[in-house]
Amino acid sequence: MKHPLGSVRLERLVQQLSRLPGIGQKSAARIALHLLEEPAAEAQSLVQAILDMKAHVQPCARCGAIAEGERCDLCQDARRDPALLCVVGQAQDVFSMERAAVFRGRYHVLGGLLSPLEGVEPAQLRLAALAQRVRDEGVREVVLALSGSVEGEATALYVARMLQELPVQVTRLATGIPVGGDLEYVDEVTLERAFSGRRPLR
Repeated sequence: MKHPLGSVRLERLVQQLSRLPGIGQKSAARIALHLLEEPAAEAQSLVQAILDMKAHVQPCARCGAIAEGERCDLCQDARRDPALLCVVGQAQDVFSMERAAVFRGRYHVLGGLLSPLEGVEPAQLRLAALAQRVRDEGVREVVLALSGSVEGEATALYVARMLQELPVQVTRLATGIPVGGDLEYVDEVTLERAFSGRRPLR
């Protein structure tokens, strides 16, 4: 049996690489062929980096962002305002916010957005943990930094209703982030303007 790339092992690598977000078959083939040309030591370094990451990196037990211990660096930073809590959908959204350097509070990662059509219900997200943090940590403002998609809007409304009985202000990033846009693709200037002009959601 003939294989398009001339090797079943190379094709297996291409298939694995193409499972990664944003990498199609062509990109996966280019990466695989590049790795083939690299010295074995370089390939081994890549493999070891992946294994080390899987062994030592996990979600922060408090906020859900990326951590190498039980708590992430942001949660342990005493200079950040614990009364300000920014709610994002995914851990990569924290990177976007930090890159823009417009927020000096703490974060809460939901681990996704509500999407009943895809089977994502409230119990599957870190919503109960969010309410608990608001109650326990003296949070005075919850900033919803969620995407402008239908799922993001639905999640924002759910969070606002969930927190309506608690003594906390719930705000939403201002317009400037395009409807349907994901936070990770928004540039720093737009994100800064959206954050500065955030508005009450209830």
